[in-house]
Amino acid sequence: MTLNTKVQNSITGKVTDDSGMPLAGVNIVEKGTTNGTTSDFDGNYTINVENDTKLVFSYIGFASQEVSTAGKSVINVQLSEGVALDEFIVVGSRTAPRSNTDTPLPVDVVGVKELTSTGQATFDKALQYRIPSFNTVQTPVNDATSLLDPYEIRNMGPSRTLILINGKRKNLSALLYTQTSPGRGETGADISAIPTDAIKRVEILRDGASAQYGSDAIAGVMNIILKDSPNEGSATLRTGITSEGDGEMFGVAINNGSTIGEDKGFVNYTLDLSKVNQANRPGTVNAAGEAADFGADIADVQEFLSRRPDAGNINGSPETASAKFSVNLGYDLSENTSLYGNAAYVYKAVNSFANYRTPYWRTVDDFPYLADFFPGDNPNTAGGYDGYLPTFEGLLSDYNATIGFKSTINDWNVDASFTTGGNLQTYKVNNTHNRNVVYSPSVFIDANGNGSVDDGEITEGSELYRENSQQSFDPGGTRFSHNVGNIDISRLLSDKVSIGVGAEFRTETFEIIEGELASYDGGGADSFAGASPQNSGKFNRYNIGGYLSLDYDVSDAFLLSGTIRTENYSDFGNTFIYKFSSRYKFSDAFTLRGSISSGFRAPTLHQIYTQKAQYSFVPGQGIQVGGLINNVSTQAKLLGIPQLDAETSTNFTIGFGGKIANKFSYTLDYYNIKVKDRIVLGNEIGPSGDATNALDVLLANNNLSDVSFFSNAIDTKTSGVDVVLAYKGIEIGEGSLDLNLSGNYTIQNELDGPVKDIALVANSGQSVVNQTQEALFFTSRPRTKWILGANYDINKFGFSLNNTLFGKTSFFQQGLSTDANGNFNLGTEFDPKVVTDLGVNYSATDKLTIALNINNLFNVLPEWSFVSQNAAGDAILADPAQTQNQSNLITFNQRYSQMTYDGYHFSQLGTMFNLSLNYKF
Repeated sequence: MTLNTKVQNSITGKVTDDSGMPLAGVNIVEKGTTNGTTSDFDGNYTINVENDTKLVFSYIGFASQEVSTAGKSVINVQLSEGVALDEFIVVGSRTAPRSNTDTPLPVDVVGVKELTSTGQATFDKALQYRIPSFNTVQTPVNDATSLLDPYEIRNMGPSRTLILINGKRKNLSALLYTQTSPGRGETGADISAIPTDAIKRVEILRDGASAQYGSDAIAGVMNIILKDSPNEGSATLRTGITSEGDGEMFGVAINNGSTIGEDKGFVNYTLDLSKVNQANRPGTVNAAGEAADFGADIADVQEFLSRRPDAGNINGSPETASAKFSVNLGYDLSENTSLYGNAAYVYKAVNSFANYRTPYWRTVDDFPYLADFFPGDNPNTAGGYDGYLPTFEGLLSDYNATIGFKSTINDWNVDASFTTGGNLQTYKVNNTHNRNVVYSPSVFIDANGNGSVDDGEITEGSELYRENSQQSFDPGGTRFSHNVGNIDISRLLSDKVSIGVGAEFRTETFEIIEGELASYDGGGADSFAGASPQNSGKFNRYNIGGYLSLDYDVSDAFLLSGTIRTENYSDFGNTFIYKFSSRYKFSDAFTLRGSISSGFRAPTLHQIYTQKAQYSFVPGQGIQVGGLINNVSTQAKLLGIPQLDAETSTNFTIGFGGKIANKFSYTLDYYNIKVKDRIVLGNEIGPSGDATNALDVLLANNNLSDVSFFSNAIDTKTSGVDVVLAYKGIEIGEGSLDLNLSGNYTIQNELDGPVKDIALVANSGQSVVNQTQEALFFTSRPRTKWILGANYDINKFGFSLNNTLFGKTSFFQQGLSTDANGNFNLGTEFDPKVVTDLGVNYSATDKLTIALNINNLFNVLPEWSFVSQNAAGDAILADPAQTQNQSNLITFNQRYSQMTYDGYHFSQLGTMFNLSLNYKF
């Protein structure tokens, strides 16, 4: 028989702030274990611990404290505001939670106050100006992309960052990015849909973590912790406008909480309603380029542009209305067991536009009925026809919910949960037409004389579209959902060793929703074709995984940690991955840390099954229809395209950091990520020139200019450095100054070996990853990004000044001049720019705060220029006419002059003014 010689002691107490006010929701953890609790509404707590141990008290925005329990039964603690770096973080560990200075992994912790102080309207844009390695941008070419902007960590694309809500996997979006823009060929979770007022803090793990969390965590993990206070609430009113007088924003958000039962639980909820108007940044269109592209009379083009210099185009940011709801709750079922849950629902409506169809592009000579469809005031055309502007309207619904319980059973900590989530996107296309020639089925009279037929319709039916076309279309949409079951078990085996073990079962369903017949028939609606029956359907898969994690505290300073994981997917089989990390804390002033891990990313169902015809810009040819074929289709088999397999990765990180005098903190981390069999949506492959070639036959039979497809085409290597410096509490006069500097520098981001082309593409002298695609993957995002910030609080005022440096980006846009070998003679570069944001807060009363933010104070806009690659490029740049022609080719004749059609840097909207009023309940 084994006797338990540990002496248990019940500790009670109260936690308050500097003014003596109780603090609810303070984390109280027995040091070195997962045994913990939180303070209640009145700041009171109770915890059973070993007789001779330490309690760690931590709360966001306050300095943590460690208190010995020896000989004590009551411990009251007063926390001081100041240091948030010592709070216990959840992400990155499957055993005991650790403080940010003790973790062996690089983690950024961003509080809600830091997010709201940016003045940005959405969560993803706030992170853009808080986390150097995080990038997102609103693309100037919209359609489906207007519903969700691509984001990424360490230039790795949205698919390689895993998003968690309170530690549980958030569902992916239904949107697959297919335009030539950052994120092409990938999908991510809709983090812009998460209401900022519902967030307590964000933990961003800048390290591969597939071993702990499974697929998608190659670049890192973002864990969004929701507010859990039962007694703190506020109402916020926000409004804003750009310096151009457009993009007006208005929003209202309410966050509040309440206790459940006799202080046994809490509920915290958020409601956020907002509306952002359209902001338009069109270019002045070049007449010569237009005439050449469309074979139009230069006089007709010049006459139209004299009235509409921007050719009627609308690009910039779309009109968006959204309603967001979030709730977070917890309830103590007993002393050792608690129930928890959270849920969110988002509804978003977006209105954007396609490129304007000018009267010399879609002419009344080719389509006489347009004079009746779109009458205007053009003196040179029948009916005054002056072109038309198709709209793209999208509706998005996104939901996620988790319910689970935590319990301590014989010193084992058990966490079991069920998570569900989904994303639905449906579209509408208006103010356009189906211009294709399609006839209704013939009608015949049988032998008995039954049936009727109009004159001239014995052999063919009537024309369905063109002059008979509708002008509003339902092109369908996409839907994604998942259900996830998790069980996580951990225990402190001794004062040095802790163990974690767990399993996850996940089912995923992706649906391509069929459009109405007219939206796809014969080529479909002009601007955005709908999903045809053969390209639609519902697809699903499941996977099950398990992990084992061990932490060994060799000493208080030296930590060893390891995790292994195996997963099995129903559609491509097994994977096995690992992660090992370590930390040596020489002192509070210097800690050395590092990790090495393998990882994987399963191809998404979107990538496996998406197949469609897509309108896209082809330089020199205007808008053309290209085809995207999936890897399980008949066409793929005919062309020899293999099915997709999982990406695998190897991650290595080493860094150091520390804290000096509780005021100055610093971290520096080097990372190296190698991805094998990276999944890419390849370049558009055109005809080979051989009419009997299978590729040429497929293009001709489907009236396509080109075809693209997904493949495990490349291996890549990415390395860089992350730096975070902070100095807090500098006393200046009657106020306190905080300084921070953080940055990311990409050392290497490139191909690792040759492109793996299929024979059909290679034999045609083409590649799925050409210079354009390579630049898109590796150099189209800033090579370096730095944020220098200062916050000064004095009396009732708070001032913040943040400067964000967006480093150089470079690109090889489709359409630029090439030599005989297909190499570009010219490239483009976006200049490094510094965007300055100013914020002023005024605490009018203890409850009311007024905040003014001027984002992009000096109206800094992206600027790009050509860069010659050789002597031929020098000759082009020496000739203004040739330079103008090259510029027209990549900006759609200057429609997208500020960003180019395919190039992106940062927001093109310029200065924005935002005012908010926050009232605490």
